[in-house]
Amino acid sequence: MSNVHVFDHPLIQHKLSILRDERTSVKEFRELISEIAMLMCYEATRDLPLEDVEVQTPVAMAHCRQIAGKKLAIVPILRAGLGMVDGMVTMMPNVKVGHIGLFRDPETLEPVKYYFKMPADIAERDVIIVDPMLATGGSAAAAVTFLKEAGAQHIKLMSVIGAPEGVEAMQKAHPDVDIFVAAVDEHLNDHGYIVPGLGDAGDRIFGTK
Repeated sequence: MSNVHVFDHPLIQHKLSILRDERTSVKEFRELISEIAMLMCYEATRDLPLEDVEVQTPVAMAHCRQIAGKKLAIVPILRAGLGMVDGMVTMMPNVKVGHIGLFRDPETLEPVKYYFKMPADIAERDVIIVDPMLATGGSAAAAVTFLKEAGAQHIKLMSVIGAPEGVEAMQKAHPDVDIFVAAVDEHLNDHGYIVPGLGDAGDRIFGTK
C-alpha cells in the first residue's frame, strides 16, 4: 500500500476515538471532523514545493521559505465531505473549493454525477478530494474520474476512515492517486458500512440520523 498514508499522530488518533463514540454529540462530532481534517491537511501538504525569500524583520533581513506559488483546490464529495472543508480552509485561507455531488443509480449501481462545480482553472491546480469515509471506493473513484475529465492531473484523496475494500478499489481504479486516512478499519458489512467505523458520517455531521 505504498500510496496509502495512515496517520498515527497521537492528536489525530485521540480525536478519532471520540469521533467513533456513539455518544458524541452532533456539535462535537462536527468540530472533531473539522479538527481532524486540519491536522491531516498539515501532513497531506508536506510535499508542497518551497522557494527562498528574504523578509525584513524589525531586527534584520531573514532568509525564509514560502510555498512556491502552488495552486490548490479542495473538492468535498457532497454532503459529508463538507464537514472537512472548514478545517482545511483554516490552514490554507487562499485555497479554492470545488464541489461534487454523486448518487448511485439504483439499476446499474454506478455513481452518477448530479452536481459538479469547480474553479475555472481546476486543470492548473493540485486537488485534494475530501470525504470522511472511504467505504466501497465507488464514489471516490468516480470523483477522481470526473476531475481527470475536467483536466485535473495531480489529485489526492483524504478520508478519515477507510475500509480495505475501498482502498483496494481506489488503488485499482486510480493507482496514481495518493490516499490519506487516519485509520484503515476491518471490513464492510452487508449494508456497506465500515466496521467498526463511526456510522453514517453525513447524518452525524448534520444531525439527520
